[in-house]
Amino acid sequence: MTTDLRGKTVLITGADRGIGKAIALGFAKAGAGIAAHGLVEPGEALVLLAQLQAAGSPQANYFDGDLRDVDQIDALMARVFAWSHLDILVNNAGIQHTAPIAQVTTEVWDDILAVNLSAAFHTMRHALPRMAAAQYGRVINIASVHGLVASVNKAPYVAAKFGLVGLSKVAALEYAGIGSAESGGVTINCICPGWVDTALLAPQIAERRQELGVSAAAAIDAMLAEKQPSHRLSSPAEIARLAVWLCAPDAHNITGTAIPVDGGWTAQ
Repeated sequence: MTTDLRGKTVLITGADRGIGKAIALGFAKAGAGIAAHGLVEPGEALVLLAQLQAAGSPQANYFDGDLRDVDQIDALMARVFAWSHLDILVNNAGIQHTAPIAQVTTEVWDDILAVNLSAAFHTMRHALPRMAAAQYGRVINIASVHGLVASVNKAPYVAAKFGLVGLSKVAALEYAGIGSAESGGVTINCICPGWVDTALLAPQIAERRQELGVSAAAAIDAMLAEKQPSHRLSSPAEIARLAVWLCAPDAHNITGTAIPVDGGWTAQ
């Protein structure tokens, strides 16, 4: 089934690469207007907008802003609202740094919590009242399996993602009674990917290659064998299709969930 999002506008943070770009393209194919947030050079932004329009978006615009800075988030949201109404919010932007707790600096901790958790709170506090007034809205927060289970050397990331899942559940409860099946209601959900085939895997693959003295393919196999029982990576496009479907009117009663896309990782 194809989800038709013509007439809807979506803001996607971190839309310039990886899962975020795939989500932006997925929404473009569904006919949505795209507010694409990122931190790229103007030439790269123009390329991204051209790709979104070629994929089917009737209007696309690029917005920058450092998500560690609340003032910049406020300004970002003001610019998006001045450009278009906002029906769908996808908080995708995220950063990660792996280190034992004793070696995590306060700067790293603050940055990861700011981008992965606090930024979602700040975008949601702007967007949700408008969605409630329209009787339709979707917030999709890209969390992680690490919002459901922990791994060593990822304390700031795991703390942020667990917090993102909790924040989403609270928001879902607060807005569950808004709207109707006909209007679509206001829902807030998390998608929790496991290993996904993106460039963000590169440092972990390199680390595993060095540790085991094997090829990149063998390093990926070792990573999957350790965590993901399916032994298969997910693709960014698969995450995108789930995000788009959650915006369909039929999904009006799916709210407050944290949906794993993890090949069985969290079922263990």
